[in-house]
Amino acid sequence: MNKRTEKATFAGGCFWCMVKPFDQWDGVISVTSGYSGGHVKNPTYEQVKTGTTGHYEVVQIVFDPDVITYKQILDIYWPQIDPTDDGGQFHDRGSQYRTAIFYHTEAQKQLAEASKEEVEKSGRFSKPIVTKILPAKPFYPAEENHQQFYKKNPKVYHEDRMKSGRDEFIRSHWEGK
Repeated sequence: MNKRTEKATFAGGCFWCMVKPFDQWDGVISVTSGYSGGHVKNPTYEQVKTGTTGHYEVVQIVFDPDVITYKQILDIYWPQIDPTDDGGQFHDRGSQYRTAIFYHTEAQKQLAEASKEEVEKSGRFSKPIVTKILPAKPFYPAEENHQQFYKKNPKVYHEDRMKSGRDEFIRSHWEGK
């Protein structure tokens, strides 16, 4: 019997930091780093990091909706980002590091819009929420050395994450609120 699966695609800055938060949940089948939203077919990391291809660095999550819902996936997404920053995320600057939710179905769009409204009304942020909700575009997996980076290169991953200010931001804006 085949399991029913769905996809969720999120931009949250550097994709290295966006894999682990989703990777550890029951019902998440895979988390793939990649690129979406741009105008170049099969872009490389070197092309995307220039900010000229129009792509976002994204993670695409394949999940079993009978185990973890899209709403639960959204609830994991928001606390990983600064949804008020339209110039990138933390120390990663440029259009390729902006935040966005790429919806795959009308139901996902509605849930994403409702969750964004919840964040806006939460009072956590004094600035407007700028995370875009966009229709899914072609997804291009990143090169193999970028997949599961936190497992393959834990020292570099932890150093980069610490340097970025992401964890400090998460603690001050999301934890215990």
